[in-house]
Amino acid sequence: MLAPLIAVPMAAALSAGLIVRLRPLLVRYALARPNARSSHTEPTPQGGGIAVVAATLAVTGLLIAAPEASRDVLVLGFGAVVLALVGAVDDIRPLPAWARLMLQAVVVGGVVAGVDGRLVPALPPAVERTLAVLAGIWFVNLVNFMDGLDWMSVAETVPVAAALALFGGFGALPPAAILVAAALLGAMLGFAPFNRPVAKLFLGDVGSLPLGLILAWLLYRLALEGGLAAAILLPLYYLADATLTLIRRAARREPVWQAHRSHFYQRATTNGLTVGGVVGRVFALNLALAALAAATLLWPSPVVTLGALAAGCGLVAALLIRFSRAPTADGTRVP
Repeated sequence: MLAPLIAVPMAAALSAGLIVRLRPLLVRYALARPNARSSHTEPTPQGGGIAVVAATLAVTGLLIAAPEASRDVLVLGFGAVVLALVGAVDDIRPLPAWARLMLQAVVVGGVVAGVDGRLVPALPPAVERTLAVLAGIWFVNLVNFMDGLDWMSVAETVPVAAALALFGGFGALPPAAILVAAALLGAMLGFAPFNRPVAKLFLGDVGSLPLGLILAWLLYRLALEGGLAAAILLPLYYLADATLTLIRRAARREPVWQAHRSHFYQRATTNGLTVGGVVGRVFALNLALAALAAATLLWPSPVVTLGALAAGCGLVAALLIRFSRAPTADGTRVP
């Protein structure tokens, strides 16, 4: 039970230490230059995700007890390394969209196959697994899409990982998953000072892709343990922003695979909110969503579950509306 408590500071120290050592190399070889998706105006090194992923996996591997080293944790670690390598290549020389998706499908398929349990027993196993793979691929990509603003990934991952680790304390996750969540929390805390606005370092695809995979695995495990509503509530802002943006761009027949700045959080900065104002609101929303998710686990009843989901959707909708409002000539904001 002490392992998760040890994992947080250990992963934070390891992540920060690796960043200090790697940053000169990243400045030299992995500069992210401003493009159509960027919120930054100066070339900034990317690749901080190397330290985050390495710290998460190293601390998990060091502290996990042999009986808890289940097959799905080992498969998750291997999959995270593969996606980190894919992201590293993509950061340096962008890969075709079809190649990225194919590799992601293989990795997510392997991770889903390594997890025991059924989420919807009424469905044929092959159908359920296929849907889980598609959901996993989307989640990996939406985490990557949403990593477009200083501290945005921190504002999402820190409260979600902390909530998952805490939920495990009252039986919502198996011990190995609790340790992974705690290690991820620590690793992101170690990265946070370097990504503080104005960021001196970005995660890069080398970090955001495996980060999406690890979060998807944790949420999948939570759902399989009976916490489906909580697994939906925790990432609800990311799910809503990314999915609605994709639908809106597809409806306009825009090339959805190309870089853009039409996410709600990106529009918020264009509409006059500061970066700190945007990520602060997202962080506060995620704390509220975590509280609602906890309620569904502590008081598992249809009334509480439906009420929490409705409240969560309302809070997310309110923030999306706030982010999408444009300023008028007299300084007021209208939809």
